[in-house]
Amino acid sequence: MKYINSASFISLLFALMFSMNAFSGHHGEGHKKGKSIVEVASSNEDFSTLVAAVKAAGLVDTLAGKGPFTVFAPTNEAFAKLPEGTVESLLKPENKDKLVAILTYHVVPGKVKAKDVIGLSKATSVQGSDIKVSTKDGAVMVDNAKVIKTDLMANNGVVHVIDTVILPR
Repeated sequence: MKYINSASFISLLFALMFSMNAFSGHHGEGHKKGKSIVEVASSNEDFSTLVAAVKAAGLVDTLAGKGPFTVFAPTNEAFAKLPEGTVESLLKPENKDKLVAILTYHVVPGKVKAKDVIGLSKATSVQGSDIKVSTKDGAVMVDNAKVIKTDLMANNGVVHVIDTVILPR
């Protein structure tokens, strides 16, 4: 459960950051002066859990940095699917390492747009483990999560919104 909690927080943080970009209208290329992944997430309430997790994990500066990063970002609804108390537990200082592991599992180095994801069978996360990429019933899946929104652009990467928090194996 603790490992799942950490992955959930990481996913939520990334989802929050990337979803903010979608709601703020930054969907195209060339937003060098636009918002970072962190700024995009912080400006959208649908990613409040992710933002809280990123802050608790000490990843704000990293995710606001140069990048580029590809984030598979779970929504607040995705985090709500986790067992009760999981998120709260992961946000505690004593669980920071678990939280960092989960959050970094949702991040892939480089900018991988939707057209590139479709041709992949796996992607190696910043955490070090491979994320399985597949297509099921016409939808792109990352591990057990469905990609529900793609190519939310930030000045330091791209976000793909997912409906479930993914956890390292």
